[in-house]
Amino acid sequence: MERASGVLMPVSSLPGPYGIGGFGWNAYDFVDFLASCKQHYWQILPLTTTSYGDSPYQSFSARAGNPNFIDFAELIEAGYLEQCDIDGVYLGSDPSNVDYGAIFGGRRQILDRAAERFAADKPADFDDFIQANEDWLIPYCEFMTVKEECGLKAFWEWPEELRRRGEASNKICAAHPERMLYHQMTQYFFDRQWSRLKAYANERDILIIGDLPIYVSRDSVEMWATPELFKIDAAGNPVSVAGTPPDQFSATGQYWGNPIYDWDAMEADGFSWWEGRIRAALDMYDIIRLD
Repeated sequence: MERASGVLMPVSSLPGPYGIGGFGWNAYDFVDFLASCKQHYWQILPLTTTSYGDSPYQSFSARAGNPNFIDFAELIEAGYLEQCDIDGVYLGSDPSNVDYGAIFGGRRQILDRAAERFAADKPADFDDFIQANEDWLIPYCEFMTVKEECGLKAFWEWPEELRRRGEASNKICAAHPERMLYHQMTQYFFDRQWSRLKAYANERDILIIGDLPIYVSRDSVEMWATPELFKIDAAGNPVSVAGTPPDQFSATGQYWGNPIYDWDAMEADGFSWWEGRIRAALDMYDIIRLD
């Protein structure tokens, strides 16, 4: 390996007009800056969805991308948004800080408007995207659709018949096709915009170092749809969770709460879940950091 250098810059920390850093022109400017400084790596934090606490290390999905990074300017150009859809929507008042409470409601309001037009005019490659990613995308969209029906509560607080993916959850998703389409649409936009940004970086000899958290969140589609991959009791609760013992950073240790994998069950399945996750990460990034 040749010696090279780069910069760690979370996408969320880039400047931008829509409440949080994203895949817009500011990201392309940052790539140009790296190239002009003869840097060769852009290291980012996880691009997955954020949940309670707004941390990408506690995501609703190990595979789904963060809709907060979708660039609205591109959606305006494509005809899915108009500037008036954005004007007047509160996305925070301090450009140097992300107001996650503001963008949670504000960006959803804007993207809901895009979804109305999207439903009437889907891109030609949308069905291809769904088919290529259905193994993780459909369960994720179902999980989020049911979560919204249950007031965004953690899935173990849902009615008992919904705590596992099955007939009851299928009925809710069938009754709310607009929610399913919204989550499919946002993943489509995320994928297409990130792919173009990564290609732009690679063309300028900038490689992306992606961050892959070793654990998933307890409140995740993985725990809901594939609980057999984790060490759980008869009620579906984790028998142990992740954290760290006391060290120089914390005298009492850290309680993360992530469920622990059932490695024996994963091995019996040929580690197919891990193989799929790593393959997807290698498509998204040039180099993977396992955290």
